[in-house]
Amino acid sequence: MEKYTPGILQYIPFFYVIWSDDLLSASEIAIVEKALKQDGSLSKEEWDTLFKWLRRAAPPSDMEFRKWKHTISKSAVKLVESDTYPLATFSQKVVCSFYDECPFNENLKYIELNLGIQPNHYNHLFDVEVVHQRTSNYYDGHELDALLKGKHSKIIDDFRSFLSHSLFTWNIHRNKDEFRKQVLEQVKFLGEKGYGALAYPDTYGGTGDMEGYAAIFENLMYVDGSLAIKFGVQFGLFGGSIQKLGAKRHHNLYLGKAGEAKLLGCFAMTETGHGSNVRGIKTTATYDSKTDEIIIHTPGENDNKEYIGNALHAKMATVFAQLIVNGKNEGVHAVLVPLRDAEHRLLPGITVEDNGYKLGLNGVDNGKIWFNQVHVPRANLLSKYGHINDDGTYHSDIKNPNKRFFTMLGTLVGGRICVARAGLGGAKFALAIAVKHALQRRQFNDTIKIQEDLLMDYPTHQLRLAPLIASAYVYHITLDRIMEVYCHDAPTDKRKVETQVAGLKSLITWYANDAIQECREACGGKGYLIENRIADLKCDVDIFTTFEGDNTVLLQLAAKGVLSNFRAEFNSAGFSSVLRLLATQLGERLSAINPVYTNKTDKEHLYSPKFHKHAFNYRTKRLTYTLAMRIRDQIKKGVPSYQAFLKVQTHLLALGNAYSVELAHTLFSDFASTIKDEKNRLLFQKLGTLYALYEIRKDAEWFLEQGYIGRTKSKAIRQRVERLCSELRPHMETLVDGFGIPEHCMTAPIAF
Repeated sequence: MEKYTPGILQYIPFFYVIWSDDLLSASEIAIVEKALKQDGSLSKEEWDTLFKWLRRAAPPSDMEFRKWKHTISKSAVKLVESDTYPLATFSQKVVCSFYDECPFNENLKYIELNLGIQPNHYNHLFDVEVVHQRTSNYYDGHELDALLKGKHSKIIDDFRSFLSHSLFTWNIHRNKDEFRKQVLEQVKFLGEKGYGALAYPDTYGGTGDMEGYAAIFENLMYVDGSLAIKFGVQFGLFGGSIQKLGAKRHHNLYLGKAGEAKLLGCFAMTETGHGSNVRGIKTTATYDSKTDEIIIHTPGENDNKEYIGNALHAKMATVFAQLIVNGKNEGVHAVLVPLRDAEHRLLPGITVEDNGYKLGLNGVDNGKIWFNQVHVPRANLLSKYGHINDDGTYHSDIKNPNKRFFTMLGTLVGGRICVARAGLGGAKFALAIAVKHALQRRQFNDTIKIQEDLLMDYPTHQLRLAPLIASAYVYHITLDRIMEVYCHDAPTDKRKVETQVAGLKSLITWYANDAIQECREACGGKGYLIENRIADLKCDVDIFTTFEGDNTVLLQLAAKGVLSNFRAEFNSAGFSSVLRLLATQLGERLSAINPVYTNKTDKEHLYSPKFHKHAFNYRTKRLTYTLAMRIRDQIKKGVPSYQAFLKVQTHLLALGNAYSVELAHTLFSDFASTIKDEKNRLLFQKLGTLYALYEIRKDAEWFLEQGYIGRTKSKAIRQRVERLCSELRPHMETLVDGFGIPEHCMTAPIAF
């Protein structure tokens, strides 16, 4: 067999890799060509041969390909994954195995760096021994964690250290009563140490730090899901309702005690028969002018409050009911209702039943509550948005009942953000366990002479975990930013924030459930053992898609918020504006389906944030427009608005999801561009690229139907997702270390 010259031989491993990869594009060929042109050591014959092998129209023959592989194998060189430039170093060693002199060629480093070639792209291609590397140390997990913590670093670090207390040691619980007792002790301890009141004003023991509260709420998931939820019920829902809906007298009487967990409370909104329909709840709060009291009553069999967290431990409840004053229903309001006396005995007229065992969160005492003509003082009405005057008349500064209702519920949006944060925390924990397991568990090989391969070295394993890790980073930044806006928004922005939060809560809690399930499967039977924590996470996070707003309902709410700009177009009076919008949409559509754009597959384009933003924005606008036109057509036919919306529910869900994905991608991309350190900025941008392409790929059917992408581009996107997953393989452990999960919380044996 003809022997290659040193000049050609040093490039053969690179040519073998790039021709083994279906992704070789014009832009990548240009990178190799540039390296060859810069290589002054090549003779004209060597230069001509190498350039000939770069012609996509006439690729190297199968015989030439086999010759490359045989030459590489004959060199008997080991491929060391931990080398700074593994393939370039390997190539030089191949030359040294045949020739005496083999100076390092800097142009090889240029190719390896600019093509993004990773060891796991080629360690199965060569018939040589590979010195595997568990993980790369190129990135620093502490730096990634610092970027995610941002301005909340101190409070998060202090809280994570605090969680090392023996009271927070995780155990397997078989008895729900003992489990509930432990969680109650943990919540009281958190209240005693000031963490419960964190979001309250300093007058009541807090620092007004709602953003910090949300951050520590997520970290509680690393201890136990039941603890996170009971913490949220006591301090976020019960205490938060007093803070957000009450007047100063309510704050003075109850808020400090609630924050210290000295007054245990619950949040009684949901009813058995009415679910997500808060406006339709049946519990009544009737004002009796003779006694100057409010009478709380459960009128029907299925009108009881249900699934109320803290129901068995609470002394008081924030009860949502239809407020009736002088025979007029003023809509849903919240009233503080004592449930138990000092000896924890139920007060007259109060009935509480335990919901019993659930799929998960069995450390939370969920229950049902009935009220039978329960009298409370008029002052117990949480009166920020509506109150009863001394003369027995009702007054609210917000005259419109609909606006008053949504304003009142809008103050509780922070709870939805916290639920999404908790779901994200569960997903991060599961991902950390699954990744660390995959970096030590070995399975299969084509020969019994060589050690079995790490699970993480299989492309399928990379594909199932890497996009989920990228999504975790995207959603972390998104929720941080949205909480910041929620805490500091101007009054005119509140409805917009509610729309955003409704969509994001749905998107992220569904993601969390999918991610945890994928991690369970990725860990095989080990992931099914309770001791390895994923089973509990799976059961606990499941309900997050339901409480604080059912995801399907919230996604429709988000879509309706997006449609708010189209209200004028729902009738013929707004037809001219519809036509103007139509012209804009058609213009965008024509530019989007330009064949050059539709079939553009080079790396620079597919990795460009400009392409991702355009794709997501186009989808949102297109779905908004077509949905508005469908509803307008229904209304023009005389169909009532409610019925018109029922006919387009699946369209609403598609729009809600599209809007939320676009929002998350935009917020993350904006953040990534501000990272000063170039190395970490490029990593975050790569994570954003994987998230974007993965999301486009998931909805490829829609983009193909619309002609936005062609089949060639769709295939290229799929291939690029797989490539990005492989590129991130060496850094997977560092990425999950970047979640900052404390070692004392990583109690899953499978992870070590």
